[in-house]
Amino acid sequence: MTTASRARRSSPAMFRSFSVFNYRVWFIGALVSNVGAWMQATALSWVVLTQLTDNDATAMGITMALQFAPPLLLVGVTGWVADRFDRRRLLFVTQGLLMVLGLIIGVLLLVGVMNLWTMYAFAFGLGIVAAFDNPARQAFVSDLVARENASNAVALNAASFNTARMIGPAVAGFVIVAVGTGWVFLLNAVTFMAMLVSLILIRANELAPRPKMRSAARMADGLRYVWGRPDLVVTFVMVFLLGAFGMNFPILASTMAIEFGQEADGYGILSSILAVGSLAGALLAARRDRARLRLVIVGLGLFAAASVLSAIAPLYGLYAVTLMLIGFATVTTLTTANGYVQTTTEPALRGRVLALYMAILMGGTPFGAPIVGWAADAFGPRAAILLGAGAALVAFGIGLTWLIVSGRLHRHETRRFALTIDETRPITVVAPEEFSDEVAATTPIRVPDNESARR
Repeated sequence: MTTASRARRSSPAMFRSFSVFNYRVWFIGALVSNVGAWMQATALSWVVLTQLTDNDATAMGITMALQFAPPLLLVGVTGWVADRFDRRRLLFVTQGLLMVLGLIIGVLLLVGVMNLWTMYAFAFGLGIVAAFDNPARQAFVSDLVARENASNAVALNAASFNTARMIGPAVAGFVIVAVGTGWVFLLNAVTFMAMLVSLILIRANELAPRPKMRSAARMADGLRYVWGRPDLVVTFVMVFLLGAFGMNFPILASTMAIEFGQEADGYGILSSILAVGSLAGALLAARRDRARLRLVIVGLGLFAAASVLSAIAPLYGLYAVTLMLIGFATVTTLTTANGYVQTTTEPALRGRVLALYMAILMGGTPFGAPIVGWAADAFGPRAAILLGAGAALVAFGIGLTWLIVSGRLHRHETRRFALTIDETRPITVVAPEEFSDEVAATTPIRVPDNESARR
């Protein structure tokens, strides 16, 4: 038995990826950097809403659209770059650029020369860099651990991401109240040093070997594959509707915080409370052995119901409680959807199908965020929340209709008044190959081995 095998056997199953030096280093750097990233995201939303505009939620929607549009527009290029070039060096460049942009934004805010149009430009710049950073991080994490530890690394990444999501917004809110928004961006720039140091410390000779990229591989092949899989088409449509109209939490939470008379610290606490539900959803998802499409549909129904409760909440505390339910429903839905796409897609096409999935998920924001922001301005934040609830309900209806039309939902063979749901995709389950921090809140699915799948 090799030293690595003994280390894996002696480590607790939940933390076995920590037996790998490179993963331990990456995990620490990513956790610190993610705390800073959530701090900056909170501050960016708050400064646009309260400092650069007079509570203009539409401007917030435009800012979000500018950040999320580049990953959608550049999806064909950025995925190729992540496969073509050394990912460790590429991440060093992208993380360094993100640090510099955060530093410049912070300085401009502190000296009082930042305006809305300048912030729009920086938001677009952050989006362009993130478009190259995201797929590189997706693929690089798979380089850090052996294939048998992939699903465990996904679960740990999800826990790290959502732990940072609980800490970052609350810290940002208190820093904004205490010393001002500009300092949050400067603190975020400092946290990037943890990631840069971790990239330096990672042992290149211990990274998993990378397969050679086939020149004939085309994104169109992935698109044709998805089009020939009705279950994936339905999944993509449901994810798009939720991402476009339901997952605009910075707009909704910030405008609701103002409605309840809260300052930046109150908004930050709301964002952290949302993460509590998200973390619970991620941990529960890590316990499931299969990603089933029926759970995506159930999660959408729960999201719609929780959003309605959120829209009618009369008190700040009650609204905060509903956010935990929304966070739980969101992560349950997206975790299962992403896990289903990963584990039922042909291995040779999985990377391109996942790229399309991420483009659909993130591409909904540029489309929906300005509409949700306009609704919050025109009719109030509660109406904007109900808009997201309506979109989730439509997605729920699409999924349920597909279950019925496809024949998977039908009467039980032996029990007269009972219903049963057949397996959505009766094919051999394959282990996940690509995963990410973005999908961090969305991908902690444990995949059974082939023997368990057959049972």
